[in-house]
Amino acid sequence: MSLLYLSLGSNRGDRAALIEEAYVQISTTIGPIVARSPVFETKPWGFASPYLFLNACAAVETTISPLDCLLHLNAIEKRLGRTRTADSGYVDRTMDLDMLLYDDLILETPDLILPHPHLHERSFVLEPLVSIAPHLKHPLLHQTMSELLEVLNAQS
Repeated sequence: MSLLYLSLGSNRGDRAALIEEAYVQISTTIGPIVARSPVFETKPWGFASPYLFLNACAAVETTISPLDCLLHLNAIEKRLGRTRTADSGYVDRTMDLDMLLYDDLILETPDLILPHPHLHERSFVLEPLVSIAPHLKHPLLHQTMSELLEVLNAQS
C-alpha cells in the first residue's frame, strides 16, 4: 500500500461541490482517502483571473501505480468539466488535480514528475498539505512541509 498526496483546486462552477465530487471519484477509483485538509480560498497563481480558487489536499492509500493514478486523475478532471488547451498555460478550470508525492518516490517521465516540481513554491498547495502532513519530508529537499512553508512565507 502506498500513500499518495494530492492537491485539488477549482475556480469555476460550484467549486465546493466539485471538490466534494472529486473526493468521491478519487476514493472509488484510486483508493480510500485517509486525510483531507480544510479548504482554502486563494487568488489564481501564474495567471490573472477574477475567479478565486478553492484549494485543498488529500492523502490517499492506493495500490495503483503512479502513472495509472495520473490517468485516473485526468479522467476525473475531464468528467468534472475540465478542458485542456494545447498551449498548457494556466487558465480557469472547474477541477485541477495534481499528484504531489507518492510515498518517497522520485520519478521523472514525460508525463509525470514526482515530487511535484513546484510543490515548494506554492503556498496554496503547502498550506493545505501542512494541515494534514506537517512533518512529511520532501524526498529531494529533505525538509518537512512545515519547514518549506516557513521558507516560502519568509520570502514573501
